[in-house]
Amino acid sequence: MTAGSDVLVIGGGLQGLSSALHLARRGCSVRLLEADYCGRHASGVNAGGVRTVDRHFAEVPLSVAARALWHAMPELVDQDVGFVPSGQLKLAETPEELEVLRQRVQALQAMGFFHEQLIAPAEVRELVPALTPRIAGAIWAKDDGYAYPYAVVMAFRRAGERRGVQVHEATPVQRIERRGNRWQVHAPGGPFEARHLVNTAGAWAGEIARQAGEPVPLEAGGLMLMVTPRIAHFINPVLGATGRALSFKQFANGTVVIGGGLRCTADAVAGHGEVDMLKLATSAQTVTDLFPHLGPIAINRAWAGVEGFMPDQIPVIGPSRTQPGLVHAFGFSAHGFELSPIVGQIVAELVLDGCSTLPIAPFAVDRFERPGGESALSSFPPVNQRP
Repeated sequence: MTAGSDVLVIGGGLQGLSSALHLARRGCSVRLLEADYCGRHASGVNAGGVRTVDRHFAEVPLSVAARALWHAMPELVDQDVGFVPSGQLKLAETPEELEVLRQRVQALQAMGFFHEQLIAPAEVRELVPALTPRIAGAIWAKDDGYAYPYAVVMAFRRAGERRGVQVHEATPVQRIERRGNRWQVHAPGGPFEARHLVNTAGAWAGEIARQAGEPVPLEAGGLMLMVTPRIAHFINPVLGATGRALSFKQFANGTVVIGGGLRCTADAVAGHGEVDMLKLATSAQTVTDLFPHLGPIAINRAWAGVEGFMPDQIPVIGPSRTQPGLVHAFGFSAHGFELSPIVGQIVAELVLDGCSTLPIAPFAVDRFERPGGESALSSFPPVNQRP
């Protein structure tokens, strides 16, 4: 027998779970197919940053809209997900780095966005007294923050299931095909059938796109994090840096999570990343440079998750250019956690309304096939991307 629904969602990470929830809230019957278990990869093992700071300019409208949903998360998922509105700082350690930040803030203001504010060294030290005095200034986003990733994954899942979403774990998709005006997806326990198909398969979404006739330059890669033992509280905001890779936060239990887009190799077939201790040592050195008192602190553990990366470091979000009834949302390149609430809303709009209320043209699935490659980004000012 064929299991039917209005929409089939492939992938049980946050983008898929958010899409399923938003679709269910609008009255759709939804089945979600996950090859492993929900949140197994990038969505459940990331640093949990709810970050608008340092976004690619194409992502700024989406990240600002997403942050509003984070502040209203109990209304969306019917529970508190532990979001902490701690604010976020992006540090400049030299006058040259400060000028980079100044130009970014000016460009954002020209676009009509004022959520990133340039602040002086004295204001930085007031926010983080333990920080080394060798700071030239920073960008401050007071409404940014963080949350516990797997708790958020489970909140989206439970909210969707309460609205009728059927989640099928251990159900890897083997093949998709278009039959008449419906999609048929072949997987253990299937086949599954629906009028609409949503591709949120993360690092494995490229194969789904290829089967739809839309090959994309998606690369599976590993992302590393490390965490300290519990130590005395010394910082509230999340920290990033301009000239060095850094993502740094202290959770309520006292542990400090350290990351910053630290890449490592990944085995997409086996579904795991390989921790590179030398790269982690470089990140640890950055932390002790900024917080000398952390020098004697040990690292409790380190881990890696598998993520999908696009060459321009921004995701694919939008309708298929070759197939009706197909919507893509993948390739978030290590910064999809904060975007997930709004991505689900956009996917639901594309499925049910045929368009998005937010600008998504830069994220088109076929952007690398056009003359000039990334021409959809040409209207945006240059941006200082994270390493």
